Amino acid sequence: MRATVRVPRTDRPIFVALDLGTNNCRMLAARPDPRGGFRVVDSFSRITRLGEGLHDSGRLSEAAMARTIDALRACARKMARHRVVGARMVATAACRHASNSDVFLRRVEAETGLRLEVIPAAEEARLALAGCAPLLRPDSRGAVVFDIGGGSTELMWVASDPDDDGRPGLPRIVDMASLPLGVVTVAEARGGDLCDQAYGSVKDAVRAALGVFDRRHGIAARLAAGDAIQMLGTSGTVTTLGGVMLDLPRYDRDSVDGLEVDFISIAAVSRRLRHMSCAQRARHPCIGSERADLVVSGCAILEAICDLWPVGRLRIADRGIREGVLMDLMRAAGVLA
Repeated sequence: MRATVRVPRTDRPIFVALDLGTNNCRMLAARPDPRGGFRVVDSFSRITRLGEGLHDSGRLSEAAMARTIDALRACARKMARHRVVGARMVATAACRHASNSDVFLRRVEAETGLRLEVIPAAEEARLALAGCAPLLRPDSRGAVVFDIGGGSTELMWVASDPDDDGRPGLPRIVDMASLPLGVVTVAEARGGDLCDQAYGSVKDAVRAALGVFDRRHGIAARLAAGDAIQMLGTSGTVTTLGGVMLDLPRYDRDSVDGLEVDFISIAAVSRRLRHMSCAQRARHPCIGSERADLVVSGCAILEAICDLWPVGRLRIADRGIREGVLMDLMRAAGVLA
């Protein structure tokens, strides 16, 4: 269900997008920018691990629901400070798969006043692409766009149709795949940190799962023939790797968003993180204790994608679903320049 928006005549309305994933709760509040796009006026991000234990039990645990509801209360308080004229709050893989997600959603509404919308994988992919599309180059023959989440990995094959004058048009999803492999599900299935053998097994599983998708569109064959194909990744895994590669003293979105990294560097940093202890990763300023036990699982998924499609370079997007939601809301209200 899409949010309906009615913009009052007063100036500078605020729109809100909330993305509740398997591992994170994120919110953006923004107003339209007269120069184009939007300007963020408030934000929230907290690792809640809503999907903790879901792989084994099929249910959201009481502790995970309580942590997440506490984060959502903080979001509701932030929203109450602003004159919000349009909002959409979406939930993804954990709520799609948990047998007690209806109970959780009712609790969220009763305790926070927020009504979450559980979206299918195809809508999740569409929103992620809408949010990060400005980072795609218009001169390629196609693009592999992916989002490594906590409970799943969404992957898209994207093309741009030329307009009547032959100029590249807006990117569109030709096809998408949703793999039930995310940083939380992989880490829980493998019992935490991955040894070299388990790391290789995860990579094999991802490549096998994507084989049909690859053959359907001939992506590897196109690359072998010399087609210009780009790769764009949006997730905590790729942004974390970007921060580690830059050796940042603390994570900085402006430094990472739009960064291009080569596959050799991705493999080197992944190997370095894999051979660190969890405690060592926790002390890294771009990882921290909340991601220390998950980032290696994300590296395995990422390396498998890079191995299957050796584009050579990856562009990192620190943007995605929330930005896509905001653009949808503002277009529907007729205020997006």
